[in-house]
Amino acid sequence: MASIRKRQWVSRGVERSAWVVDYFDQGGKRRLKTFATKKEADAWSVTALNEVKLGVHTAASASITVERAGELWIEQCEADGLEESTIRQRRQHTRLHINPLLGREKLSDLTAPRIYAFDGELRTAGRSLALRKKVITNLKTILSFCQRHGHVAQNVALSVRIGSKADDRREEQGPLRAGVDFPSRAELKTLMEASAGRWRPLLITAMFTGMRASELRGLPWSNVDLKAGVIHVRQRADAWGKIGKPKSKAGARDIPLAPIVVNTLAAWKELCPVGDLDLVFPNGSGNVESLPNIWHRFWSPLQIRCGVSIDGDKPQESGEPTRKAKYGFHMLRHAAASLFIQHLGWTPKRVQTVMGHSTINMTFDLYGHLFEDLAADREAMKKIEAAIVAA
Repeated sequence: MASIRKRQWVSRGVERSAWVVDYFDQGGKRRLKTFATKKEADAWSVTALNEVKLGVHTAASASITVERAGELWIEQCEADGLEESTIRQRRQHTRLHINPLLGREKLSDLTAPRIYAFDGELRTAGRSLALRKKVITNLKTILSFCQRHGHVAQNVALSVRIGSKADDRREEQGPLRAGVDFPSRAELKTLMEASAGRWRPLLITAMFTGMRASELRGLPWSNVDLKAGVIHVRQRADAWGKIGKPKSKAGARDIPLAPIVVNTLAAWKELCPVGDLDLVFPNGSGNVESLPNIWHRFWSPLQIRCGVSIDGDKPQESGEPTRKAKYGFHMLRHAAASLFIQHLGWTPKRVQTVMGHSTINMTFDLYGHLFEDLAADREAMKKIEAAIVAA
């Protein structure tokens, strides 16, 4: 049971009042919670008493702050041995985005409307939809962690939805397009023909498998079956060269190889630098190749040399603009997916599996427009036109 009473007092000559909810938690301890209005007190007491009945109530006085919850969560991430890049991102999100707006608030005081208001504050501060989604996701994870450890009764952020990946792209640039967002077939051919040396096997494998850069950098020869024509993705190398498992369960997968990949890798195996990690695409010492090296020594110069480039920001002394690479290395992954869809006719489920997407929604969000039958759409529009004209 709980009682709600009005409390009045005088402070510095001014008469003040508040409404107090007086109740006992599931452990039999008396608790007090103060509100500015009776309506707020009534609404809160209904929820609190139900939580007490279920044995999951956390009193405000015993609740930790959002900032402290984030600290405990990061400590657990470190203890679990998560990748350094993941921990850095989570620490950055809590420090720069969550703590300034929610850090001092108690977990027990959070509500779904407050989380939506928090998202609005992030939007007003100029955070993009993509960033806001990531921050909200981390906040949900913090609350789930605290719920499991008894710091809060429920995760009030679970029901919060602020858009989809398709919304991200509509806000930024629309659907991914060949020749604009990722290399076209003509550009891929030009780049492939101009590549040579130790970089050529890397490029061809990336083009025809859609593997992530981290998966290529961490790929060992033991996971390449040239006889069967399959690559078994079972590990990856993070930005610091540390070898670990794929970032998700879906990341562990088998990718069929085109003949050009099999032949290229077979020839490369005879020349590949040998190291303790037995990597397919190592640096000259046989260790994990760094991302900056791939970009500065290979991918960027290759594009500029092939004319797959765009105007730079700073003009040269001659007045001619400098050139810079048109695509990031990750765009080869999108190019591969487009080839799977448009030339192999793979189903969305097959594309999801080979690309290592955690959900089919991710596949559709990125490449749904590539599955569309534009010719059939045009014929359908002709029928609509004919129906109206004939009316």
